[in-house]
Amino acid sequence: MYKRILVPTDGSKFANEAAREAILIADKFNAEIIAIYVIEESRLEGIRKRDLITKMKELLTQEARKALKKVTKILEETEKDVKITFKTRQGKPSDEILKAIKKDKIELVVMGTAGKHGLNRFWFGSVAENVVRYATCPVLVVH
Repeated sequence: MYKRILVPTDGSKFANEAAREAILIADKFNAEIIAIYVIEESRLEGIRKRDLITKMKELLTQEARKALKKVTKILEETEKDVKITFKTRQGKPSDEILKAIKKDKIELVVMGTAGKHGLNRFWFGSVAENVVRYATCPVLVVH
């Protein structure tokens, strides 16, 4: 039924639960998972010093690596044989997730309700809600 599953992650508890669900679904349908982390560069707006911006970009990239490594760890814990491709994008999370759905021919998105940097309601109101609203494929939201 599903061959390509997108899992947006930020390393949060809910994103990790979504990854766990996605792995189980992928295992059942022999599907591939694409785990994506979006570096939100708007967090750098207002910073004037170039060296500080460079350092912040490095920190955000490290954060992305940690979040994607958590998905690998979850896969190892489940002991499932699922192919996972990791991608990092820069931009507005909901926009980049929606672009990835089209570009990567995604058939299912599995994502958490709340992110690392916001309250449940704020996160769902901004990223997950936009993905649910505008995605061209089914979206499973995990709480």
